[in-house]
Amino acid sequence: MWRCRIIKAFFLDFYGTVVHEDGEIIKKITQIIYDTGESENMSEIDAFWWNDFQNMFTNSYGDCFETQRELEKKSLKHTLIKFGSIADVDRLSNYMFEHWVKPPIFEDSLKFFESSPIPIYIVSNIDTVDILKAIEFHGLTPTDVFTSEDARAYKPRKELFEFALRTTGLKANEVIHIGDSLCSDVKGASSVGINALWLNRFGKQITNGVESISSLLCALDKNLQSDNRF
Repeated sequence: MWRCRIIKAFFLDFYGTVVHEDGEIIKKITQIIYDTGESENMSEIDAFWWNDFQNMFTNSYGDCFETQRELEKKSLKHTLIKFGSIADVDRLSNYMFEHWVKPPIFEDSLKFFESSPIPIYIVSNIDTVDILKAIEFHGLTPTDVFTSEDARAYKPRKELFEFALRTTGLKANEVIHIGDSLCSDVKGASSVGINALWLNRFGKQITNGVESISSLLCALDKNLQSDNRF
């Protein structure tokens, strides 16, 4: 049961929540590695790349922090070596980086920003320069933006959420965090006492105890129905 308190702001994930993830670009890159390397199938490439990235991502915080661009390029380079691909790491990396600054936006996102009666703060696992370019590209107007670079840590670790709370001066129970990741968003926000809404756009099985919505606009409806109380 969520605590009944006036909600003063939304914390909002960005990639996968406001704009599309880079899934199609990842498929394109994986296909190129498969065509230019030595692998039995594309899923083998995808699995190795993801696991390699996640291992570095998990250990990237504090003095060991590295940006998303650094981590993605390193993991991609490891993947090319692993599968003997002759593809150029810079060329493949740029496919991802170009997507990050001009990602397609979900239809409900603009209306959510236009209609929200309370401030919206972006809280994202991405490099600051890239997300600011993406926000400008779509003409979005968040009250502020907090990134993994600011906190030198990635969700679901606490540091990014704590940084956002500290900077805004908001208490954990005055905020609702919305995101598409059960781990990064729901688990991460919950770890510092922030209630979270899981944005389940694609009808995945709902985990017990997780409050879910199918559209960003549902968060506004829930807010209105509760007289600005969750």
